[in-house]
Amino acid sequence: MQSHAGPASPAPASPWNRRLAGWLALWFGVALVAIFQHGPVPMYSTRTLAVAWEMWQRHSLLVPYLNGAPYSDKAPLLFWLIHAGWAVVGVGDGWPRLLEVLLGGLQLLLCIRLARRLFPAQAAIAYAAPLLLMSFSYAFEFGLQSMYEVLLADCVLAALLALRPGPGEVRPNLPGFAAAMALGLLAKGPVMLLHAGLPWLLGPLWQPWASRHRARWYGTGALAVLAALAVLLAWALSASAVGGEVYRQQLLFHQTAGRVVDAFAHRQPIWWYLPVLPVLVFPFVLWPRPWLGIAALPLGRDDGLRFLAAWLLPVLLGFSLVSGKQAYYLLPEYAGFALLLAAALAYAPSGSPRGLGPWPLALFTLLLGIGLLALPTLVARGVAQSPMLQSFATHSRGFGGLFVLLAALLATRGAELEKIVLSALVGVLAINTLFTLTWWHAFDLREASVVLAKAEAEHRPIFNNEGYNGQFTFAGRLTLRIDEGAGPVTLRQWAAAHPQGVVVTYPKTEAEARACPALHVQRFRGVWLAIRAASAYLPQATTPCP
Repeated sequence: MQSHAGPASPAPASPWNRRLAGWLALWFGVALVAIFQHGPVPMYSTRTLAVAWEMWQRHSLLVPYLNGAPYSDKAPLLFWLIHAGWAVVGVGDGWPRLLEVLLGGLQLLLCIRLARRLFPAQAAIAYAAPLLLMSFSYAFEFGLQSMYEVLLADCVLAALLALRPGPGEVRPNLPGFAAAMALGLLAKGPVMLLHAGLPWLLGPLWQPWASRHRARWYGTGALAVLAALAVLLAWALSASAVGGEVYRQQLLFHQTAGRVVDAFAHRQPIWWYLPVLPVLVFPFVLWPRPWLGIAALPLGRDDGLRFLAAWLLPVLLGFSLVSGKQAYYLLPEYAGFALLLAAALAYAPSGSPRGLGPWPLALFTLLLGIGLLALPTLVARGVAQSPMLQSFATHSRGFGGLFVLLAALLATRGAELEKIVLSALVGVLAINTLFTLTWWHAFDLREASVVLAKAEAEHRPIFNNEGYNGQFTFAGRLTLRIDEGAGPVTLRQWAAAHPQGVVVTYPKTEAEARACPALHVQRFRGVWLAIRAASAYLPQATTPCP
């Protein structure tokens, strides 16, 4: 895409739409291939599937369950969507994966619609914004997980579209805002108020109608928020009545007031997101052109830009003040980042020097390719001794050659945005494929889950020697609670009380994992996993486990 000097006359919409449709189709194909290359990843996807499965097999519509107990950490909307698909196609992990891709596609479509609302005179922004959004590497990879943030992002964008139903002085769609807020609250709870509530509070700064009718904006908006909260409260009260007193206390107090109090503790410093932001907008952090364009943005003269400022800055500040921080908490703002960079490209001076092209990204990609090409030699010489790198080395040369070719593509002239988007999609698919071929075995818990399912079928109790996050529940279709604890003393006490049981431990080394007879041993992430009969931990065992 060529840069434009200010809000010039846009290109006809139809050519942009045809090109955009092709990119959306490409993204959809890449996302489907990537998400079906390997199974659900512990602990993110496996925990979500475990909760959905336990609700399903208990016929529990209102109360989520994890490991046999009511699960108060999450609201139920994602689980309901998973159940809706299971009711049609049957229980399996295929529908939850397809669901995540569909939710990601909806996010791209909502981003296009929001771009057209904010910048109606510039079709180039509506073309560039979804391309940028689909190319953010972190968001793409995290979007492969059965998690809540992509669904939440859709609800946030729907709420913002309701606040901005058209260009100029147009009344907000308050019923739509209330519905989107309610869905967001049911997707991930009160955090929806931070994502969409702050832009609403600052509405007079970016919405001409709100500026002229402040009392109606805040009055009707407050009613919409209260209506959305009433929907959440209706579910919470109904679920707490079914889930029991402990669940009621956790859901109504710990997950609301308790989290608000704990949020301003000292888990992460206030500046934590600043060094993380460049990672979040990779690969575009290595493209100088849009960053030059940001300096030329006319914030004071453009309602769309004021909207982005009123959305992104307060939300980023709010999450910075909250102590508990994760990079994926900002996923609902990724469309905003894409819109900002797309606007920066549109306002970047035309005829910018070639030095503002994606040469830093080309250099990074070249170095990555050279590193992958050299990895087998480094492993053979003992320079790279990490088990993960040693595993990658078995296939790294082919992927290294691919990244060298992508670097050459990025170094060619013209079509800078399209080259970066293509390279980003091919690159994340290549990395995902390399992970699947070489290191997925250290995350694949299917065989372990089958062993535990057999133990459950034999009425043998199971003990997990650390906190249990449901990682075996769905793959093994387990229906009974797994006991959990930590430390050798607790393990031996449990084994003495349940000598016929089965124990799951996580030794740090292979030698520890194979120190005594086991039903199953495998590498698991950075450690090992061993499943043994509980009797192996009793003093009278033939080969007692340490």
